[in-house]
Amino acid sequence: MKTTAARGSLAGLLVIWGLTRTALLLYVLKVIVFPGPDVTSDVSVIYRGWYDVLSTGTFPLDDVTWQYPPAAALAILSPGLLPFLEYATAFFLLAFVADLVTLTLLLHAGRGTGRTRRGAWVWVAGVPLLGPTVYARYDVMVTAVAVAALLAGVRHPRVMGALVGFGALVKVWPALLLLAVRERGAWVSAVVTAGGVAALFAVLMPGAFAFLGFQRDRGTEVESLGALVFHVARHHGWEGEVLLNYGSVEFLGPYVSWVSTGALFLTGAALAWLVLWRVLASRFEAHTVADAAFVGVLMFTVTSRVISPQYMVWLVGVAAVCLCFRGSRMGVPVGMVLVACLVTVLEFPVWFAHVVASDALGISLLVLRNGLLVVATLVAARVVWRTSVAERRVIPVASGTARASEAPVSS
Repeated sequence: MKTTAARGSLAGLLVIWGLTRTALLLYVLKVIVFPGPDVTSDVSVIYRGWYDVLSTGTFPLDDVTWQYPPAAALAILSPGLLPFLEYATAFFLLAFVADLVTLTLLLHAGRGTGRTRRGAWVWVAGVPLLGPTVYARYDVMVTAVAVAALLAGVRHPRVMGALVGFGALVKVWPALLLLAVRERGAWVSAVVTAGGVAALFAVLMPGAFAFLGFQRDRGTEVESLGALVFHVARHHGWEGEVLLNYGSVEFLGPYVSWVSTGALFLTGAALAWLVLWRVLASRFEAHTVADAAFVGVLMFTVTSRVISPQYMVWLVGVAAVCLCFRGSRMGVPVGMVLVACLVTVLEFPVWFAHVVASDALGISLLVLRNGLLVVATLVAARVVWRTSVAERRVIPVASGTARASEAPVSS
């Protein structure tokens, strides 16, 4: 009976995945029109323009919207693997393949003692909640690498390190996956891989690190946590404006630099907390690496001065890995992230005009989405701390004296 039920559950999962992904492809191919602004223009216009430049053997040296590490070029150039298709169509199909690879990894990870298919279900449900944006950005490809890295880390830390090193050269954030890794081999592998890939690009393609100077004058992106200050301030005489700046819609004007600096301070505080946790943590289980990675990505997403909708793909992927482990206690924050995904697709692209206008609907959506992420971050951090950091307790002994001991705190 158990085997039959498991097969039925797997069949249902695959059917839902197939139906939802077919819908996403129909949206990005414009067979069906999704509400709101066209999310595919980044691929057909911006990515295609970068492809033309990168194909010549150099990076976009004068394009301030190119703000990615050098290995991101591989994602932009990848549609060249399907030369018989138009660029955007090829990109969407490769995003679909990355989605399928991620699902396959999660299904494999859900087998065996102490494992569960909950992780695969999180991926199946979370991706379509974000709408067609998932297939219209290369973040799903990076997430596939990150998921592979986290799952490899259980038995093959060096492989994890290599994947993390490569992923960090594609979009930086996968470096956070090493937070709870204790094996020196993983760190060495990550550094060697990242260094090797970076050196290769530096030698072969001019401008590999020009992106480092392209974020100097950024404002605060309208969907970020800090942006709520200006959404409210616009109703009380604030004289700034909303502009397309550095490839995203941002607030520019008085006090924006203060809020941006505040965001950087919060990111630094988050990093300090993570370092403190790593120093004090003494109990590591199979799921601890994934749980800590989830907390780290949550913290850096929430405190960022940019929270683009595609950032949610990262969270869904890492959350899915957490729930592949039966012992993980991340169910509540993962649920909050999934609800935040649904709110995200409403604020972009469906009602993005309301967000840009800072009207009641737009502000409400941002308060709800960002509030969910903040609470999820606090809950997840508390779970990781309580399950891995031992506290000193005083235990009375027969002589009437007491001695201190360390015991892991249970939640």
